[in-house]
Order: sequence, then structure tokens, then C-alpha cells
Amino acid sequence: MPVTAKIPLAGIPPEELPELLGSLPPYRSVQIGKWLSRGVRSFSDMTDLPESLRAELEKRFILRSGSVSARLEDDDGTVKLQISLSDGLRIETVLLTDGEGRRTACLSTQAGCPAGCVFCKTGSLGFRRNLTAAEMVEQFLRLRDIEGDIANIVIMGMGEPLLNLAEVRRALGIFTNPRAFALSARRITLSTCGIIDGIRELTDAGPGIRLALSLTTGDEKLREELMPLGRSNPLALLREALRSHQRKWGQRITLEAVLLGGINTRDADAEAIAAFAEGLDVAVNLIPWNPVEGMTFRGMALREPTGRELRGINAGLERRGIKVTRRFRRGRGISGACGQLGLMEPGAGGSGMDHELSPLVR
Repeated sequence: MPVTAKIPLAGIPPEELPELLGSLPPYRSVQIGKWLSRGVRSFSDMTDLPESLRAELEKRFILRSGSVSARLEDDDGTVKLQISLSDGLRIETVLLTDGEGRRTACLSTQAGCPAGCVFCKTGSLGFRRNLTAAEMVEQFLRLRDIEGDIANIVIMGMGEPLLNLAEVRRALGIFTNPRAFALSARRITLSTCGIIDGIRELTDAGPGIRLALSLTTGDEKLREELMPLGRSNPLALLREALRSHQRKWGQRITLEAVLLGGINTRDADAEAIAAFAEGLDVAVNLIPWNPVEGMTFRGMALREPTGRELRGINAGLERRGIKVTRRFRRGRGISGACGQLGLMEPGAGGSGMDHELSPLVR
């Protein structure tokens, strides 16, 4: 766990501030909460508080527990930050900007990842620990420091969020709180590799954010090889959990398919995905694998799908009545795209800072 002695206020929901701050008048808690949601960077900047109170807050608390240790920018406008946590571990978070200038924060929920998906860089690093809600909120604040307003959040960075659901839910409560960031739950998407118990808990207790499933393949045996957590989360039960979630929350679910050349791009793979999607309101998001050096499957190096393979599975899904979307590749030049988080590579693209940094090293 983080070794910071002082409590980081970034992770405190507005309704908990009065008790934490002690005997202060209620209006002071409101003032402090507003400063926190604005992303204030020092207590001295809380200009409507008395100097004595600012000094007292400085003694007892910190605003953010981590620090930015590297920043890379890609030519497409994507920015990736490496954040050093209070215990020396490092995580990554990404700011994406679409063609219309809308910005999306891609947040991490764990240092490393226990899922071990064979096509994902983060999964190859192993698992170190869960992040706190404060560390998730701080990622958002660091990204917002760069460009200002952020329209959307995708919880698709390092880690499996449903294996850290208590802290993820706490962070979501801050993001959607009208007295904090006031983001609509419909502007937040959580991606999971398919933790059935977590989906059920999210169904029962909310919040009603958008849900994406990293399916990759509807072939159960192949999926268990590619995504080891599939062994304890079988597709039949996973589909039923998604169906229950959809019945309660009424939202379309995204099925994400990372396409690996020669592995899951046949017409039979389109058929298997369509079979899994039966009875669900879904859109399939096709994600051509983003290269990570040294990653193999069955003794062979992974490769990107060819244009022919991509067009073939796209057509196969549409022929079976499945709505298909294509993930627009952003951040590949800085290893900031899907499946690439976990290793800063200065000089790999864009205008990176000149650091030599290893992933998740104390």
C-alpha cells in the first residue's frame, strides 16, 4: 500500500470532508471541496481560506500523492503520462483527443495486472497492487492539467478494474458527484476482461456506467489460452451476467475484439462472436492488435491482422447482423494504444521526455 503519511485529499468524496476536517464550519468544507474539484495544486492557492487554515491543511494533508515522472506526446495529439506513486511503483495514464477536439481520459486501476492476457503488455508485467481511489482521481487531474476540460473517462488503462471494484466505485462516486467533477455516468466506460462476480456486483449496486467486455474471441478454448482468467469465467455464465446487467441498466454493451493476425480473424471467429452476442444488445469494437515486441502465442510471434483479415471478419460480423465499429488507432507512436501500456519508450514517437524508465520498478 502507499506509504504516504498524509492523507491525499484528491480521493475524499465531498460528503466525507466535514468529518475529516474536524471542527471547521461546514462552509469551509464546501470551499475546500470546490478547490479540490478545480484541481488546485497547492494549499496556498486556496485564496478564500485564512492563511492559518491553509498552513494547518498543509501540515495534515497533501493534495496529490504521486508525481509525473515522464510525459510522451504522439503526433496524433495523444499524451501519455508515467506517474510515480508514493511507494515508488509506476503506472501510466493516457489523454486521447478525437477529431472534433473532445478529450478522453484513459485511467489505470492497478499497478500491473493479474489477468495475464498474452497479447497485452501490461499483462506481461505481473501484478503489484491495486490503486486507491485517490490515485485514480489523481490521474484524471494530471491529465486535466494538460489541456483543460475532459469530456469522457474510459477505465481501460493498466489493470482489471473489477478486481479492484471497491476503490473503482469510490473513484466513480467522486467523478459523478455534482459537488465534485459532476460527470455523467453515461460518459464513463469501464472495460473488463470478464469477471463475472464483478459484473454481478456492478449490476446490483451500480453505478450505471457504460460497460465494455474484452471478449477477443467467442471460441472458449482459444479464449482460455489467450486470456487465462477465462478459465474461471466461462462464456455461458459471462453472457448471462451481461444479460442481467443489460436488463437492469438498459445500455448497449460493447464487445471488444483484439484482432491477432492468423489467430482469431477467420469467418469461424465471426460466427463464434455472433453466437456469444445472441440475445444481447451489443456493438463489436474491432481492435487490430497494437505491436508489442517479444509477445508470442503457441511459440510464434504475434502479428497485426492484414487488411484482408480485418475486412473479412468485419464483413462476417455484419453479415450476421452484428453492429461493428472500428477502434481508431491513437497513441501507437508512444506505446499508448490498447494493450501497450506498461513501458515508457522515450524517442519511440512524438516528443518524449528524455528519461530511462523501467516499468513498475521501485
